Amino acid sequence: MADESKVRRVVCPGSFDPVTNGHLDIIERAARLYDEVVVAVFVNRNKSGLFTVDERIAMLQEATSEYPQVRIDTFRGLTVDYCKANDIPVIIKGLRAVSDFDYELQMAQMNRGLAGIDTLFMPTNPEYSFLASSLVKDIAGWGGDVSALVPPTVLKRLIERAKGSDEA
Repeated sequence: MADESKVRRVVCPGSFDPVTNGHLDIIERAARLYDEVVVAVFVNRNKSGLFTVDERIAMLQEATSEYPQVRIDTFRGLTVDYCKANDIPVIIKGLRAVSDFDYELQMAQMNRGLAGIDTLFMPTNPEYSFLASSLVKDIAGWGGDVSALVPPTVLKRLIERAKGSDEA
């Protein structure tokens, strides 16, 4: 095992409600660059998601199981506090469009100022540039085909959840 002080770590934070192929693209690419990629599911006390945090963690674990250097975790609060507590010097964020950059640049500068944590921006694969979890949930909720947008295990859960909401 490499010297722990030399292990290159990065955190990929998000709500992942649900994890999409766009998320996985960023996670897989980060796994090629870093020794450890921590995918951290953010718990937002102001929002209730379609899936519980435990369900999102399970879906992420299934979707990233072929990457031994990827670890799934959860956190509440500031991403930089999570980074400091876990000795992670870098946050990785996927960018789909210029509008993402405008917001993420402000966050990156704030995180650098607050805690000296750097942010790496990774442009998304053009194949997923339109993809957002909110769109996936909306399309799936109306019975649309999202099979090309999410991993198979996520698709199965989305279909089950959509059927359950129809019965309500």
